[in-house]
Amino acid sequence: MRILISDQAVLDHVAARREAIIARTIDWANINSGSRNAAGLNAMLDVLEAEARRLPATVQRIPTQGSTTVADDGSVREEAHADALKITARPQAPIQVVLTGHYDTVFPADSRFQTVTTRADGALNGPGVADMKGGISVLLAALEAFETHPDRHGVGWTVLLSPDEEIGSPASAPLLAELGARGHVGLTYEPALADGTLAGARKGSGNYHLIVTGRAAHAGRAFGEGRNAVAGAAIIAAALHGLNGQHEGVTVNVAKIAGGGALNVVADNAVVRFNVRVPDKAAADWIDAQVRAIAATPPFEGLTLDLHGGFTRAPKPMDAAQTALFEAVKEAGALLGQPIAWKPSGGVCEGNNLHAAGLPNIDTLGVRGGEIHSDQEFAWPDSFVERAQLSALILCKIASGEIDAAKLKSLRMETL
Repeated sequence: MRILISDQAVLDHVAARREAIIARTIDWANINSGSRNAAGLNAMLDVLEAEARRLPATVQRIPTQGSTTVADDGSVREEAHADALKITARPQAPIQVVLTGHYDTVFPADSRFQTVTTRADGALNGPGVADMKGGISVLLAALEAFETHPDRHGVGWTVLLSPDEEIGSPASAPLLAELGARGHVGLTYEPALADGTLAGARKGSGNYHLIVTGRAAHAGRAFGEGRNAVAGAAIIAAALHGLNGQHEGVTVNVAKIAGGGALNVVADNAVVRFNVRVPDKAAADWIDAQVRAIAATPPFEGLTLDLHGGFTRAPKPMDAAQTALFEAVKEAGALLGQPIAWKPSGGVCEGNNLHAAGLPNIDTLGVRGGEIHSDQEFAWPDSFVERAQLSALILCKIASGEIDAAKLKSLRMETL
């Protein structure tokens, strides 16, 4: 593998747009688009749609499905979600590349972390600069450049920008599954680590919400007539926590117990919220069975239990297809003077969804940064061109056949 003259022209196209790639990231990060900020998500979608229309592609807003949420009072509600943005070029080409990202962030509308600043060391500090408005800017820059390559006509591509990744992709999961099933290679733009290291194998993740219903009573006059849901929830939480260490690689995190009220009232409602992480399907089956067994047995008489949720992202192991793709990306990186390394991650993302649908993918092709999901989130400005050039070169090498996308897909399908 080597950089051809046509490849270099693509790389030069990226480099020439350095300031624009960074500037639009800053503009986007200054728009609050927390996962449940409907107005902010729609504002962000408007901006992204306008930017996407600069590409020679079809741009569509795709309605997403609603999802079920459990409120802290135990009520079950339907939640609507913003549209996804789909950008498509050459859908009939023999090779199809799927590129995904998310335009929601973890920062709600009332967050104090709303604007981008530049740190003394030159890093950008702002909500979403790394996770992943910087990644979306890199994604679009790579496509803008690739569309100047003479071999582009053999490669079709589809971009899906979703509004709900940070809450587990409940609305966009079917769209990801559909694209994953018909693509050959996937590129996803979660941030790399600060040194450029990529995520390799990823654990799977499940989110559960257990509603505990008891019986209210006066804590003084009629305590014995009550059935304390919060006390039951605490016993259940302890049982869930006790599952840790019982199966290799499985963790259970009891994140929140909500419920109860006045101190002189026996609590009649509570919700236990917890997350599980697993290394493989066998572990997922084991923990799901354990959770359901606990949820089927009230800790004392008079309580009822109602379990909601389950696995949102399957494990993503380093199978033969993943290993071959990483090695190809490593070779492309070496041509650019970018050492590419990877390591396992307990985190999850859309790459898990795509892999489960049969798509080999690299899911940390975004900017180099860190401290994501906090008000210290940062991205290194030099990484914007660096990472966009890496993606652009990957696309060039898929177009030339030096990265054999069809073979990668075949390897993945052998393991399904």
